[in-house]
Amino acid sequence: MHMEAMDYVYAFIIGGLICVIGQLLISLTRLTPARILVLFVVAGVFLTAMGLYEPLVRLGGAGATTPLTGFGYALGKGAIDGAMEDGIIGAFTGGIKGTAGGVAAAIVFGALNAAIFTPKTKK
Repeated sequence: MHMEAMDYVYAFIIGGLICVIGQLLISLTRLTPARILVLFVVAGVFLTAMGLYEPLVRLGGAGATTPLTGFGYALGKGAIDGAMEDGIIGAFTGGIKGTAGGVAAAIVFGALNAAIFTPKTKK
């Protein structure tokens, strides 16, 4: 296989494994989806702080940065980079800077979705 093709394979494997972990948590535990969301984001931050998530990002690319653990990675990496540049204030502001684009996109696309489609509540 060409190297570009292997990038897709690694992204699929890494992203798929993260999704399998999420599905196992849903199926085998009594954790609510909200708690699993928080767990994944915190795990991404923790693994980034320990230096363990960066190798996954290098290997899996979007397969590691797209799931919720990737949001935690962006928060953690932003905070670490901010702390290196601006000290303690940068530790607080760096995470916001690192995730601002993703948060803004979520807000814009969420608003567009709400404007185009009729929201329905679950019964």
